[in-house]
Amino acid sequence: MRLLTLALLLALAASPLRAQTATEADAAQFRDIITSQIEAFRADDGPAAYTHAAPKIRQMFPTPDDFMALVKRGYPQVYRPEKFTFGPVTTEMHGQPTQRVTILDGKGKIWTALYGFEKQPDGTWKINGVQMLDVGGEA
Repeated sequence: MRLLTLALLLALAASPLRAQTATEADAAQFRDIITSQIEAFRADDGPAAYTHAAPKIRQMFPTPDDFMALVKRGYPQVYRPEKFTFGPVTTEMHGQPTQRVTILDGKGKIWTALYGFEKQPDGTWKINGVQMLDVGGEA
């Protein structure tokens, strides 16, 4: 029984779902990546925006055009924000580093965007998903 428990603990420790920690330097990179991607969205530069997507996102949306269509349709707050500000980095999206961003959309509504990040084998960070939270406020 102890051997089975140890094997399970080792398997969980090796799991890709384990929490990844982020340093302050990583947090600065998250802010730069998000800013760069939003600027690319504002310029309708799909290839530039797509460079920040993690491999899992690229598998689901294999071209920059597919990716941009998803963002335009499903994430208009991110596609054309009026204003955005950065909050803390947490691990609330499945243990992965998560940058909180407060977004004011084009209609004056306030949102919280959770940007999940995944560290790549080459040491760079990519956006692994975005979750929008309706905070119910208006500017």
